[in-house]
Amino acid sequence: MTDILFPLPAPVLVPMRDGSGFFPVTRIFCVGRNYADHAKEMGAEADREAPFYFTKSPAHLTLTGATIPYAPGTADFHHEMEFVVAIGADGFRVSAEKAMDLVFGYGAGLDMTRRDLQAAAKDKRRPWDTSKDFEYGAILAPLSRAAEFGVPGPQAITLLLNGEPVQRSHLSEMVWSVPEIVAHLSTLYHLRPGDLIYTGTPAGVGPVEPGDRLHGEIDGLAPVDLIIGAAT
Repeated sequence: MTDILFPLPAPVLVPMRDGSGFFPVTRIFCVGRNYADHAKEMGAEADREAPFYFTKSPAHLTLTGATIPYAPGTADFHHEMEFVVAIGADGFRVSAEKAMDLVFGYGAGLDMTRRDLQAAAKDKRRPWDTSKDFEYGAILAPLSRAAEFGVPGPQAITLLLNGEPVQRSHLSEMVWSVPEIVAHLSTLYHLRPGDLIYTGTPAGVGPVEPGDRLHGEIDGLAPVDLIIGAAT
C-alpha cells in the first residue's frame, strides 16, 4: 500500500437549513455576466449566444458568518451577491426540460473578487484564476431543498453593505435560467452530486474595506453574512 505523504484535507461540508445533514462540495462552477445590468456596469453586454464559466476551488469555500481577511494582492476587493444551485444527481448532456431533476437545492452566496486583477487579466486576455479563485473567495449560507424553495424566478436577491442596499434584483432577471444553465453546463462536464453553481450577480457590485459587514438575502433562503477583516 502506498503511503499518503500528507494528511488528507477535511471534506467541505455545507449544512442544510432544516438541520437534516450536510452537503459535501466537490466542485464550484460560476456563471459570468448572467444579469444584463451587471454586464453593462462591467463594460460588456450579456448575450444569448452561450453562457460562460469560471471555477473556484472547494477548498476556498467559507460558510456564512465568517470574518475573512481583506484579500492579499489587491487594492480593489469586491462583493458579488449570487444565487447558488446545488446538484444532487448525475447528469451528462441533459435537456433543459430534464435539468431540474439534477437540482438538489439552493443557497445564498457571495463571489468575492479581486477586481483589479480581473481587469488586468481581461486587458491581456489572460485567465481570471487569480482574481476569482483564492482563499475565502466563495461564501455560502445553509442550503434549502429545491422542493421547499420552489421554482426560481420571482424571488428578490439583495445585498446590504453596512446596512445600506447596494445590490437588488430578481432571479427572473437572469439572462440564463437555472434549467438552461444546468443543461448547458452538462454538455461540458458530467455533473454529479456535490457540484455547486454560482449563477451570476446583479448590478451594484463594488469595493469592500476592512470592517465592512455584508448581509445578503434571497427570498425563501437562509441569508449570507460576512465581515471583512484586516489585510494579512
